[in-house]
Amino acid sequence: MSVTPTAGARLRSVGGGANRWVVLLVLCVSLLLVALDATVLHVAVPAVTEDLRPSGVELLWIVDAYPLVCAALLILFGTLGDRVGRRRVLLLGYGIFGAASAVAAFAPDPEILIGARALLGVGGAMIMPATLSILRAVFPDRRERATAIGIWTAVAAVGAATGPVLGGFLVENFWWGSVFLINIPLMALILPVGRWLLPESRGGADGPWDVLGALMAAAGVLGVVLGVKRLGVGSGPLDPAAMGPLLIGAALLALFVGRQKRRRHPLVDMRMFARAAFSTSVGCIVLAMLALVGLELIAVQYLQLILGLGPLETGLRLLPLTFAAMAAGATGSHTLNRLGPRRMVGWGFVLTAVAVLLLTVMGQHDRPWLLTGAFVLLGFGLQTTLFGAYESMLSEAPADQAGGAAAIGETSYQLGAGMGIALLGSVMNAAYSPAVASLSGVPASASSAAAHSLGEAYQVAERLGGPAGELLRSTARHSFVHGLHITLVVSAGLLLLGAVAALRLPRIMECGAAEKHPRPRQDEPVSVPATRGADVSGARTVGTAVPHAGAGVPAGRRPQVSGRPAPAEAAGSGRTAH
Repeated sequence: MSVTPTAGARLRSVGGGANRWVVLLVLCVSLLLVALDATVLHVAVPAVTEDLRPSGVELLWIVDAYPLVCAALLILFGTLGDRVGRRRVLLLGYGIFGAASAVAAFAPDPEILIGARALLGVGGAMIMPATLSILRAVFPDRRERATAIGIWTAVAAVGAATGPVLGGFLVENFWWGSVFLINIPLMALILPVGRWLLPESRGGADGPWDVLGALMAAAGVLGVVLGVKRLGVGSGPLDPAAMGPLLIGAALLALFVGRQKRRRHPLVDMRMFARAAFSTSVGCIVLAMLALVGLELIAVQYLQLILGLGPLETGLRLLPLTFAAMAAGATGSHTLNRLGPRRMVGWGFVLTAVAVLLLTVMGQHDRPWLLTGAFVLLGFGLQTTLFGAYESMLSEAPADQAGGAAAIGETSYQLGAGMGIALLGSVMNAAYSPAVASLSGVPASASSAAAHSLGEAYQVAERLGGPAGELLRSTARHSFVHGLHITLVVSAGLLLLGAVAALRLPRIMECGAAEKHPRPRQDEPVSVPATRGADVSGARTVGTAVPHAGAGVPAGRRPQVSGRPAPAEAAGSGRTAH
């Protein structure tokens, strides 16, 4: 198929001109919507409960359906995008996300809302890895890609942090469905814009797509995340509801890994994990999210239940964290160039640990300046860590497996978040419950109910009234703050463990020739219809330490554009120095 002058010009522009920054803008808007939807519902839960009257289990699924389904399908859609086209998967994700948002906004009962949230998870799983893998394709130069990833990670932080603020504003001024309705006009705009501007890119994998392996990965991740979440909401380690999914999921993931090692054309090349930079980056993402998300959940409870702030005010208090994360993302490329991945990720962990320990000074009275300063350090340190880890992970992975690598990174993000809620939530409960559960002067049934959470303790205290109610309320507040301090110390320990793990990352960021001049795929023409985005084929780097199926292009083979041979491009080693 011939390429018209317009399409050809767009191809050259995306590969080396200013249009790639327009592509980045579209990808960031896509990511912003997905990140917003992960947290925007949190402050709307009371309104949803009042309107739809869901049971406890239904309410849990309303909140968890989106992250569970999204985490389970990331590898499936990330690797599918490498095969059939990342832009194609991304545009389909836009459509599903917009349609699911409309259903969720006007859901008449809990069952339909749960189904809509699950469908949102499907759309999110299509969008998230596709944005990062397209970014990898249109920014072959590592220094420019580092800048792009800094912007990308900052947008993700902005979306997650502003979700509660936006949700609080919408719920207070409209109705709970408006938190979903805002997605529809944005998706209606970005779908045609993305169809026109975004380049198509594919990986270089040959052979059939491993459908069974993709389903095994999806079921395995779903089981692990579900089990971890059940542990996080109070299930015991011997509870079948938690351990059953967890063990089945772990077994399926083990089978998936074994299957990928045996296949000639795997979905995910497990040899990537043999590279210290890749495996360490994935581990650092897990540790960073493990420490952050559980803390964020506890911090929101502290702001609302101890300091008595409303949903909107709580969201505003978290804004310094967002602005600091934006600053870290904007300066991340310069920091990475000066410090290198090892020191950037390591010192990011240390700075975050210092911020977490600073929060232990907080008690039952508001100290806004202390809280703001700690949140600034926390946001900057954590975003610095995530930036360095994501950049190292994506740069270490071959360009033709960018979708699979991006999916692994996003799955690690989701697993870390779930594990953080489970681990830090368990630490919090273990520190909070004993003092409340055996409170003298309060009926045993009331003490037992109050030991579940601070919110429930307030409800029980209000029903009791009198001195017993006041005693229960005061004890629960002191116990919560005590548990918060212990949880912060545990979180700081996890962050320092991440700093030690970061010592395995490369000391410097090296940009080889292959980063600047990626070799196009040899197995298909670069041809693009004039009405569609340009085709940027997933490039293979030559000279990497780990060979990949079909790697290398014979000297006499050159890609064909409109029937004419393309000029030869230099290729070199794209590996980072260790």
